[in-house]
Amino acid sequence: MSSLALSTRRGGRISATASGLLLLLLAAAVAHLGLGARYIAPSTVVQALVDFDPNNFDHRVIISLRLLRLVAALFTGAALGVAGSLLQSVIRNPLGEPHILGLNSGAALAVVATTALGISVGDAIFSRAFIAAGGAALLFSLVMVLSAAGRSGFTPLKVTLCGVAISTFASSITAAILILDEQTLLGIRSWLAGDLAGLSWSVLRAASRVAGIGFALALWLAPALNMLALGDNMARGLGVSLLRTRVLSLAAIALLCGAAVSVAGPIGFIGLVVPHMVRRLAGDDLRAVVPLSALGGALLLLLADIAARTLLSPQELATGVMTALVGAPLFILLAARFFK
Repeated sequence: MSSLALSTRRGGRISATASGLLLLLLAAAVAHLGLGARYIAPSTVVQALVDFDPNNFDHRVIISLRLLRLVAALFTGAALGVAGSLLQSVIRNPLGEPHILGLNSGAALAVVATTALGISVGDAIFSRAFIAAGGAALLFSLVMVLSAAGRSGFTPLKVTLCGVAISTFASSITAAILILDEQTLLGIRSWLAGDLAGLSWSVLRAASRVAGIGFALALWLAPALNMLALGDNMARGLGVSLLRTRVLSLAAIALLCGAAVSVAGPIGFIGLVVPHMVRRLAGDDLRAVVPLSALGGALLLLLADIAARTLLSPQELATGVMTALVGAPLFILLAARFFK
């Protein structure tokens, strides 16, 4: 088969995947806005979005109460999906995931510690996302340093085990801080479980600026990361700066994870599931995987939030609980296949 035919076929797969994800995302968004203590029909949901009537009670419920949670779910899922696809490419580990490798725990620890100490930089809402990003970067850097130690050097098994161990250690410190500071615990208890309730537009706007930088970096680095997948020697021969690419990739991952955690808390396994799903559907080209992972992550977290709100209705589960229920068994399955 000629290279032109292969390129055409690959482009068709990518277009079909993007179209399918967009359609599913639109359907899930309408369902998400309609579900709740008061059911609202899909036609009314669409009408509220297209032609809002301030005198219509259902319209006000959708725009004033439910739209924020929808946007937060889309934003958080997209950020975690892109972070996971970058992470798996940079460390060449199919088990790479922000929650497993300590980024989410580092971000949560940084937020909890600075909240307990009353520390902020500039605008408190805006600084929270950057503080979370810094915590994610520092803890993941520690994971990478420890993984590279020893005679065997850096291996996928070592980075996974180090990530789980460091993540558990960071979570223990977070728990200790909260035990000693009950006021902080009361303020962020639901946030720590990975919850999308009780947000504000100001928090979401601040986090979107941080994530925007990370997403732009991810798109810019995608061609270099494609060449990095060919091996260090080949990538170096093609003019790729290995150190710069990896450092900037870490920065992008940390910004995306920090922004997501600052909004919804340490939600796990989105960054594990989505890249595998996207690569199976559209191939390994990161120029397509990055935007498709954003769509896939947004869709998956939206579905998880719908399940969290409806399974035990009228009570709600934290969205992070639902992602863990799906993601943890998948992680075990992937680990069993990868390390057999």
